[in-house]
Amino acid sequence: MIRLKKILLPTDFSQNARSVQDYACAFADQFDAELHVLYVLQDLTLVMPEPGAMFAIPALNVAEIEQSAQRMLLTVPDESWAKGKKIIRATRTGSPYVEIVRYAADAGIDLIVMSTHGRTGLPHVLLGSVAEKVVRKAGCPVLTVRPGEHQFVTSAK
Repeated sequence: MIRLKKILLPTDFSQNARSVQDYACAFADQFDAELHVLYVLQDLTLVMPEPGAMFAIPALNVAEIEQSAQRMLLTVPDESWAKGKKIIRATRTGSPYVEIVRYAADAGIDLIVMSTHGRTGLPHVLLGSVAEKVVRKAGCPVLTVRPGEHQFVTSAK
């Protein structure tokens, strides 16, 4: 028997991430599970070209980005679905795949539902895939959904 009590929906607020919400919401409905929505603010020190480079993001901008993310989290998932549901929203700062895996372990997540971005070729080699890394490192099952492909869930809106 499948038992899901906690489902994690990582989001970057992109259209691809929004299209995966229906899957996470359908599983949450089916299993009467908590839905955790997570946004990871990329730690910009991890993407600096080289140590000591003349590139700094003022702390105020980082705080503004985090506040904006927290406001946007309130819109995920769609308000019409969210009424009366147990939803936990969180933000983290760091490497997205590391923080997704860490959050899943810390919160006792049973299933991660996330989007792929479908990068191929050189962009995939250079940027990698957050979803691919989460699949390899997560201690729980991960459902990856490639937006625009075969859909088996109707809208939860």
